[in-house]
Amino acid sequence: MPMPEWLKWFYLLFWITLIGFMAIGGYFMFRKFLKALPKADGKSILDWQEYYIKETSHLWSDEQKALLNDLVSPVPKLFRDVAKQKIAGKIGQLALEAKADRMTEELIIKGYILATPKRDHKWLIQTLQKKNIDLTPYKHLF
Repeated sequence: MPMPEWLKWFYLLFWITLIGFMAIGGYFMFRKFLKALPKADGKSILDWQEYYIKETSHLWSDEQKALLNDLVSPVPKLFRDVAKQKIAGKIGQLALEAKADRMTEELIIKGYILATPKRDHKWLIQTLQKKNIDLTPYKHLF
């Protein structure tokens, strides 16, 4: 007994969809894998992020943590923790380079801008403007 035509199309679409989802998932897994590979100094990008966060965790006040949470709120919930960690790592790096004794709004905004990909700067600017933050001192970072 031959297979109905609609069932053949259903199987075809099912397999195309399955392979497509697996390819998309593989792409994101591969990106994460590349970030976890050690660089020439023996530490990966993720290791450095963790180091900067750990070294500067005592500099953060509750108010500054709330500001960071507000800044990453436009990011979809699924990616928010990763974005927050990346931004906090960049802010920590800037704080260590500046030998800061506490986190400042300037460091947080500068790290937020530098850690955000260029393609997302449109939303970054909108978010900062909603918070009534003057972007004039940070124009050179865009």
